[in-house]
Amino acid sequence: MAGASTPPRNPFTPLSVESESTVSRVAAEVRRAIFEGDLESGTPLREVALAESLGVSRPTVREALTVLVTEGLATREPHRGVMVATPRAESVRDVCRARWVLEGAGVQAWPAADAVRRARVRTTLDAYTAAVRSGEASYEELNERHLSFHVSLVELTGSPRLVQMAEALMDELRLALAQVERINRNAHDEAGSHEGLVELLEADRIDGPDGAHAFLRKHIDDAEVEIIEALGLE
Repeated sequence: MAGASTPPRNPFTPLSVESESTVSRVAAEVRRAIFEGDLESGTPLREVALAESLGVSRPTVREALTVLVTEGLATREPHRGVMVATPRAESVRDVCRARWVLEGAGVQAWPAADAVRRARVRTTLDAYTAAVRSGEASYEELNERHLSFHVSLVELTGSPRLVQMAEALMDELRLALAQVERINRNAHDEAGSHEGLVELLEADRIDGPDGAHAFLRKHIDDAEVEIIEALGLE
């Protein structure tokens, strides 16, 4: 008689939904604290203190911090550990230069863009302005909706690679933008500026000194100066 067969190995045994969701919740809570200003740039993110405060294990905190480092919200340095990221003036300038290339290409592509991509620009703008005017959105939510609008401009090009580049740039910029909005309480002003840009696009006013392309250039140049001055990065 043949011996009893060995049950097939379950490849999913090592997976743990509870552990993964705990890491996500810890990352979400630290992320919220960063955007709301409870944790300022340069604040050390100590594993022991965070684990005690949040009631989780140090390995869970360590994994959550790795997520935040990947997102650009935190940095990990030898012998110093993990800390909330600090924007640098030259990085802000470089990101804004790259934004101008990508978003400027999107604005120039407006006349040839299909109706779906054009509609997404309006949809992301409406979501951002609605969040601003509700007065109830967190800085994290405002930041995400703000940057989604700028990515939608790049989507007008129809190039997935350019969109990926834009999303990477926004990851670098979102901490600095969130801090400026929180410091200056200027989300309402930003919403108005974005509405002006979309009105020019929808009127097919792209070129010339009063067109959308020039409007965007001034918007990005002003954002660069505002971020650097507000955060004292000079």
